[in-house]
Amino acid sequence: MEDPAQGKTGPTQDTGPSVTDPTSRRPGRSIRTPAGRGPGAEAGLAVLLGIAAALVGLAPWLLTGARLPLQNLWAYDALPPDMPITFLPLSQYRGTTIVALLTVGAAAAGVALRAWKPARRGVTTAGALCGVLLVHVAATVQSFSALNDGLAPGSSSALYFAGLLGGTIAAIAAGALALLMLAARSRVVATLGVGCMAVPVASWLAAAATFMAGADAVPVSISMAWRWLPAVLIGLALAWCGFRPLVRLLVWAADAALLWLVPALFTSVNYVLGTRIHLGDFQEMAVLSRQILAASLGSSGGAGPNILVAVIIGTAGALLLSVRGRKKMRQANLADDDGRTA
Repeated sequence: MEDPAQGKTGPTQDTGPSVTDPTSRRPGRSIRTPAGRGPGAEAGLAVLLGIAAALVGLAPWLLTGARLPLQNLWAYDALPPDMPITFLPLSQYRGTTIVALLTVGAAAAGVALRAWKPARRGVTTAGALCGVLLVHVAATVQSFSALNDGLAPGSSSALYFAGLLGGTIAAIAAGALALLMLAARSRVVATLGVGCMAVPVASWLAAAATFMAGADAVPVSISMAWRWLPAVLIGLALAWCGFRPLVRLLVWAADAALLWLVPALFTSVNYVLGTRIHLGDFQEMAVLSRQILAASLGSSGGAGPNILVAVIIGTAGALLLSVRGRKKMRQANLADDDGRTA
């Protein structure tokens, strides 16, 4: 006898939106991460992260008391305690230090985003970048306002002001680029970001040590360590990047080129800006810059040993990580085989 329950097609009960089907969510309802944070909360945290990272980047200078360095074109005679407080050490003698202070904070935000691995990478990256730019723009406006108030009138002061402002804006843009590269999903892009930032990080640490202890109090051994730090950082990044597929060897070549070029650029800029004789004479400054850059890029510049150290660290680290990865894969395969036989 046929069961009366079979063959019956009654109306299906609507149980509401599916929990597992993302297409069935109600309109207007925000998507939340497993931690329960919505897009607005993640964006807010990213902005705070960017602000904190930018302040960390400026910290070595701020902790000194942040008195503007003595200026050659100041309108009146002044002692260091008489100079105004500025968030940036505006001076032609501190050009590379300004670059380091502005780029390292932004790079720190990029590294923090990479470690965080937020669900909405685009939103959080934009938020962190906004936080960094908020601090950097505020510091630039405050510092250059104080500088403008104290400079003596004249064309030399206007040229000096414009040159410092242009360099500071370029440093802010470089920091923003470093943040985006280090926060990118691609290991290749992040490794290139490390190559761009290795020398500024060493410069930042050297400036921090000098600001805290004084130029004469920093041990010679620590001063020598700054020379090798970029090579170590780039070597570790190359090890993390690896060399498979073989196209990644192009990244190795690019980072080696950066390790050769960026220190020479920093040396050239420091030397040219620190020479008052040719300051304002762009033709002579260009000639001097080319001479110093050529000497720094040559065999006497010392880039060869640094590149060799980076390649050795990168190769050894990449091979070690490759062996470790294969060992983990074999262990996982053995565990799967044991599970099937059980």
